[in-house]
Amino acid sequence: MKQIYLGIKFALSYFTALPIRFGTNDDLSRPQVLASMLLTLPFVGLLLSTITIGVFVALQPLGWLAAIISSVMYMALYGFIHTEAIIDVADAVYAKHSGKDPYVIIKEPSVGAMGVLYGVSFLILKITALSTLLMHHLFLPFIAISIISRIALLVLINYHDFRSSFVVKLQESLTLFPLLIAIAIYGAIGFFFLSWPFFSFFFIGISMALFLSILTKKSLGFINGDVLGMSLEGVELILILAVLLTWN
Repeated sequence: MKQIYLGIKFALSYFTALPIRFGTNDDLSRPQVLASMLLTLPFVGLLLSTITIGVFVALQPLGWLAAIISSVMYMALYGFIHTEAIIDVADAVYAKHSGKDPYVIIKEPSVGAMGVLYGVSFLILKITALSTLLMHHLFLPFIAISIISRIALLVLINYHDFRSSFVVKLQESLTLFPLLIAIAIYGAIGFFFLSWPFFSFFFIGISMALFLSILTKKSLGFINGDVLGMSLEGVELILILAVLLTWN
């Protein structure tokens, strides 16, 4: 149980900006801890989206400003860790076009012009799309999207080979049976929120995650953690647009 508990704390500390503390003797490298961390990831999405909705409801008298603040807060709650990956991937793709080593570029702490342009463009799209979703009070679809996008990461981790020692270690800890059980549990939660439409969005989310990751791998020649983050952001934006088109 302690390993599961540590894994949940690890997920909250790594994938959110929430203040989580560990003991000096806590070993976070154990396979059971890493597996628990990964399987907690969709719950992290549920938690962050619920907090975001709570902030929007509290600020709702402000109208659109409340929606914009809440949309930015959603990304801030996960420390922009996935959003930042879009900048790194864009820089690496254009570096590859220029004949440079994309892996070297993607690991650099500096940001190139193309990364900034793609990052800012995505931020505008994500904030406006999520703000529109909140203004239409489509809260349950938003929670479902935050779950699906993170289940998609688990599928990608299980499916691909990675050029990242940390992701490889995560992959080794994630066996197929617990993954299928987790998908079934989170699928039941999603069904509770959205009924049968959840599975349509689930199919779209997983398909888009695979498409984006395979396309990026073809461009870069490898996949690492940044590609995972970029895929999550892409899936969330696509699903938000799909929900808006479906419910409007």
